[in-house]
Amino acid sequence: MHAVATTFDCTDLEQRAEGLTEAAAAVRRGDLVVLPTDTVYGIGADAFTPAAVTALLEAKGRGRDMPPPVLVGTVRAAGALVEDLGPYGQDLIDAFWPGPLTLVCKANRALSWDLGDTKGTVAIRMPLHPVALDLLKETGPMAVSSANRSGAPAAVTAAEAEAQLGDSVSVYLDGGKTTDNTPSTILDLTTAVPRLLRRGAIPVEKLRGIIGYVATDD
Repeated sequence: MHAVATTFDCTDLEQRAEGLTEAAAAVRRGDLVVLPTDTVYGIGADAFTPAAVTALLEAKGRGRDMPPPVLVGTVRAAGALVEDLGPYGQDLIDAFWPGPLTLVCKANRALSWDLGDTKGTVAIRMPLHPVALDLLKETGPMAVSSANRSGAPAAVTAAEAEAQLGDSVSVYLDGGKTTDNTPSTILDLTTAVPRLLRRGAIPVEKLRGIIGYVATDD
């Protein structure tokens, strides 16, 4: 088990560089890290280390029935994780990535990973945050969920995340207060008609402007 968590102030260029190096090393070791995103702070683990994903769910107090989404640093990385993006995925990525749109796709069956009870799907997103993107380009795809205990408010600062998650996390990357704590919009592309799973930062009207029809529950 790692020692006490370390926090790096990513508004300081030296600390940012050191923090990214330490965080990438922690992820490769199978430890957990907290990182700023364009929505709220996230708690992340290597998507391909099942024990790390389990530790992430445990840190949040979540079960396997709530698998974490996967954040990517490049569109190419996203393409490698899914069977296909369907007829709409690429247009949505071109329009809204990096940004607060999570796409649920059929997962690439060749991948050996275990995110929980995903029923063969994966939720993918490329966040619009320089610290997150720099880390993801170093680590590859990460399982990332909001940095809070399940049921508690999402953390908008690294300190709020640390108050909830403590030493279950190795490295905290502090990028200051997040500017918009609206969660990402989640769109399911595994059905014939794209279906809205969660309203979020990108309004449905904007999605419809790109792909036409989006099914919603109302």
